[in-house]
Amino acid sequence: MAPDDNQLGDFLRSRREKIDAASAGVVDNTRRRVKGLRREELALLAGLSPSYYTRLEQGRDRHPSREILQALAGVLRLDDTERTYLSSLATPALAPADPTPAGVVVRPGVLQLLERWADLPAFIVGPSRDVLAGTALAARVNPAWSPGHNLLEFTFLDPRAHTVYPAWNEIALQAVAGLRATAVARRGELDAFVADLRERSETFRALWDSHDVYERTMGDKLLRVDGVGILTLKFETFALTGPEGHVLYVYFPEPGSAADDALRKLS
Repeated sequence: MAPDDNQLGDFLRSRREKIDAASAGVVDNTRRRVKGLRREELALLAGLSPSYYTRLEQGRDRHPSREILQALAGVLRLDDTERTYLSSLATPALAPADPTPAGVVVRPGVLQLLERWADLPAFIVGPSRDVLAGTALAARVNPAWSPGHNLLEFTFLDPRAHTVYPAWNEIALQAVAGLRATAVARRGELDAFVADLRERSETFRALWDSHDVYERTMGDKLLRVDGVGILTLKFETFALTGPEGHVLYVYFPEPGSAADDALRKLS
């Protein structure tokens, strides 16, 4: 996929452009015409030669040492997720990516657990965020949370998403950043999906090309439910063991809250 041919260099550039030069200790009395740090400034702050760093960003050297990555991560102020992502980008793949799509069959035991959680919105997704199984209440709360839907396609291609997600901009950012983290962990597997979505959604393309990467494994989410109104639900995610890359999402209300009462009526 051409836009990601130089993922390491593109990620470094995107993070470099987010660093304020003055806060990084760069003294510059000239009028700056670039966003963030210049290449040579980042190189010197990280203890690298400007020419070597330029090779990294241009994709002419794609496998820097662990020490170099640590130095760059420090200057760029990367968090733990971004550091892991950077390291993954610089690590040579041990074998060609498997073009076979991830398994779409959910284990019988997991399906039995979902049947016992009829009073909660819970569902299973694959690496590309295809919904593979879920409770009836999940589909009632959010149409995207039912088998046959894809969370990314719903967010960026379905006009209902802006109604279902009152904080749509935040949801969109999180969805793309999380997908990028998954994509580098499962090299090559999601390339076709990402390429297709980049073609179909200009907004997705812009967010993907911003190279933000992080994962929200827990938190709160606002949802507008037909006939109910806006609910605030907490969520937790659980990665299921196995090569399929399946993840369980479970949403739940604060005990005694309006959302708690609403879910009881819906279920």
